[in-house]
Amino acid sequence: MSDKDLDLRLQGDPFNEKKVTPRGAYPHIKRAGDFLFVSGTSSRKADNTFAGVHVIDEMGTMHLDIKEQTRAVLENIKKTLATANATMEDVVDVTSFLVNMNDFGGYNEAYGEFFNKETGPARTTVAVHQLPHPHLVVEIKVMAYKPIEK
Repeated sequence: MSDKDLDLRLQGDPFNEKKVTPRGAYPHIKRAGDFLFVSGTSSRKADNTFAGVHVIDEMGTMHLDIKEQTRAVLENIKKTLATANATMEDVVDVTSFLVNMNDFGGYNEAYGEFFNKETGPARTTVAVHQLPHPHLVVEIKVMAYKPIEK
């Protein structure tokens, strides 16, 4: 399969769902040889709302749920990887960005639902001042190893 054919396949949607589209000039996923790079991913849904954002009173006070957002981010990454016939088991490196390191425990708990600590990917988690939307508390990017099928 040529690189051009792979690029076209990566743009497809095996689940035939309404897709979350990038909010900038970049692809969700990029192949370089046998490696797949998934761009920073949030909990944004196809309708441009965010998982893990709950209005808790009539004043509009928001509760931003780190566990729910982390799960949604990883589900979005799982769907993106599937466009390249890859799975979460193919992920070899994860970089996570948290707005508040006090959220680390909840993030780590949800992360553990997707990856095994003994056999999962290498991981770096850093604190950032902010993310592209004020309702976001976590963003994750991954690298996967998925040899090109010949």
